[in-house]
Amino acid sequence: MEKHNNWDKKQEELLEFDKIKEMWAEMALTEKAKEKIRDTVPCMSENELTARQRETTEAKEMIEKNGNPPLVSLEGIRECVRSSVRGECLSISQFEKVENSLVAVMRLKDYLRRFRQWENSLAYYDEGLNCLTDVKETIVLQIRNGRVDDNASKELRSYREDIDRKEQNMREKADAVLRANKAYMSDSFSTIRNGRLCLPVRKEYKGKIKGNVIDRSSTGNTIFIEPASVGKYFEELQLLRMMEENEERRILYTLTGMVADNAEAFEENITMIEKLDYIFSKGKLSLAYGGTMPQLNTERHIWLKDGRHPLMPREEYVPLQFETGRSFRGVIITGPNTGGKTAAIKTVALNCMMAQCGLHVACQDADICMNSNFLCDIGDGQNLSENLSTFSSHITNVLEILKRVNQDSLVIMDELGSGTDPAEGMGIAVAVLEELRKSGALFLVTTHYPEVKQYADKKEGIINARMTFDKESLKPLYRLVIGEAGESCAFYIAGRMGMPASMLRTAARAAYGKEDIPEGLSSIVLDNRVERTGVPGIRKKKTKGTLKAKGRGYQLGDSVMVYPDKKIGIICQTMNEKGVLRVQMPDKKIWINHKRIKLHVAAEELYPEDYDFSIIFDSVKNRKLRHDMDRGKMIEETVILES
Repeated sequence: MEKHNNWDKKQEELLEFDKIKEMWAEMALTEKAKEKIRDTVPCMSENELTARQRETTEAKEMIEKNGNPPLVSLEGIRECVRSSVRGECLSISQFEKVENSLVAVMRLKDYLRRFRQWENSLAYYDEGLNCLTDVKETIVLQIRNGRVDDNASKELRSYREDIDRKEQNMREKADAVLRANKAYMSDSFSTIRNGRLCLPVRKEYKGKIKGNVIDRSSTGNTIFIEPASVGKYFEELQLLRMMEENEERRILYTLTGMVADNAEAFEENITMIEKLDYIFSKGKLSLAYGGTMPQLNTERHIWLKDGRHPLMPREEYVPLQFETGRSFRGVIITGPNTGGKTAAIKTVALNCMMAQCGLHVACQDADICMNSNFLCDIGDGQNLSENLSTFSSHITNVLEILKRVNQDSLVIMDELGSGTDPAEGMGIAVAVLEELRKSGALFLVTTHYPEVKQYADKKEGIINARMTFDKESLKPLYRLVIGEAGESCAFYIAGRMGMPASMLRTAARAAYGKEDIPEGLSSIVLDNRVERTGVPGIRKKKTKGTLKAKGRGYQLGDSVMVYPDKKIGIICQTMNEKGVLRVQMPDKKIWINHKRIKLHVAAEELYPEDYDFSIIFDSVKNRKLRHDMDRGKMIEETVILES
């Protein structure tokens, strides 16, 4: 198929044609056909495209009537032929591959010929296949069971017979020596060591057997000796084997020469099989999704009857009825989310792309125009690596589309004008649609803006369409109705899902400037309520202030009750950040959590203001030292606090 110089692979991905190609490639056997499938782009020649569609139809017909053709992968065959041309001797395994390929050629030729009676033009491709019967039969006669056959030549047969006799003589001689010297042997049979026929002799009887020592056992207890009566045949046997090998090589070189002499015919066969593999893969693909051959036109109109998305299960997809290009060129599709708008426009564009690549369409019937290019803006298009928002990406794509659009283009845009302020987005959507209308291209656009529906009603060449929605079941019906604008179902969905009438009236006032709820919805939402349910509260982390508050603000000198012993103590060190205090008990000082004490008598009730608590909690020695330091006396002693 001819190359499309301006083809953009991104359009394939947006329409999922790359996934169709993956399915298609699985139907092919040869690597060349798979490569051609990956490189397939829409055809620009009407004659070429008609021929491609006919091939697909005839291939499908053949498969339906007589099963899949006997094609083979041909892996390595071309390299075998090229090696023979370079003068390299082909191996036995390579000749087996060549033979199998020629058998496949013969079977494929017979398969094609059977369809001449049905006036199938694909059947005449058999004329491009050459069975090379002489080459095949020669290989079959001379290469058998993974070796050069005995009957490949008289000389080879003679050498092999002589070799068999020599080997038999050697075995007989060895057996005779073995029987005559059983007492000296460690085993009752001869063996081959280092390519020589030997007898296993015990090491202590090494001198009893005349011959050459060839090997020893791992333990050293057995010596492998070639008897002298056997050894004299060895050189003769080696010579015969050399002559056998030379004759085998001569035969293989002769066969290689035959392959090289027919290299052109082999190449033609390979090329034809790759071509047929490509053609039949289209027929197999059509059968996989139930395809139909479309009618083709250059009058810029599209008509699909029971169209389907080929990647979706047939039983789940509601057939699409679609038409454009005769009295209108632009279709504006509206309707609720999940209503199938995007699937509808992709179904149309994907089937058109497939048809223009020579594939059948997933429709019951179709009439499809050829397009100079397919221009798509589908999905949110966010590009984080380039820091592009949804709206920025849409605008980038739209501007690129407007640069490339012409009267022979097919344009599809999903959610035109979305991702920005509704009023400005609507204005941009109308401006883009006007440019598309002026270009003369066929275009399918989805949108939510009511103003765009009004624009489509007023402008010649543009028509509204909607995706149907069941208001009772709140389910989309996935049916496209051309000629009618879609209505918003947001209020119906919200009301049926439980939104109260007061909220719906607020929404209607914000949207339309009046509080009228859509007809038929008032009785449904009458009893709707939004009942708030309890949720877990937030637990703030504890702070020092909180701990102090919980510790009742214990002060130095407070008399407290210590639990669980219920003994009285006095606070000698206030609470730290962990909520722990130090209490002077009658016989010791203890550290204790504030939760285990309770105020007995506050310090201000027991002691006068500015009372020196060191009298209670400090030793006499430490008090004297501290007093001297306060007077400025140089003290070398250290004040040691009681533990």
